[in-house]
Amino acid sequence: MSEQSLTQSLPDVSEALERDDGPEVLISNVLRLGVLLSLTLVTAGMSLTFFRHPDYFSSSQSLEGLTAPERGPHALSDVLGDVLSAQGQAFVMAGLLVLVATPVMRVALSLLVFGRQRDRAFVTVTSVVLALLLLSFVLGAGE
Repeated sequence: MSEQSLTQSLPDVSEALERDDGPEVLISNVLRLGVLLSLTLVTAGMSLTFFRHPDYFSSSQSLEGLTAPERGPHALSDVLGDVLSAQGQAFVMAGLLVLVATPVMRVALSLLVFGRQRDRAFVTVTSVVLALLLLSFVLGAGE
């Protein structure tokens, strides 16, 4: 995302939070956008993979090789590097990462909404939920 588009989207978020229906609509849009982006990435990755390797359609042995756990990218840097080199499996993995990140973004946005509404109880609860989500990602990375 470019710096210009980021600065253009920030006033829109502030305006949406100030309207009565803004926070709910904004959160709903974040969830929709995350799911649609994830779906697009997974579909593009599958299409790219099967376009480059049509033998996956006819050979179950080739398809088993494609779906072997050791075959795909495992680190975030591998995913990003493989996306830049247009590897289909990396697009699928990026789509799955976006799908996992979408609810986390929703919680983070909810924290902003409750902060603007000065609702201390919900800010506290949402902060704990966000901290636990982020902690689970950090602890899960060690596996």
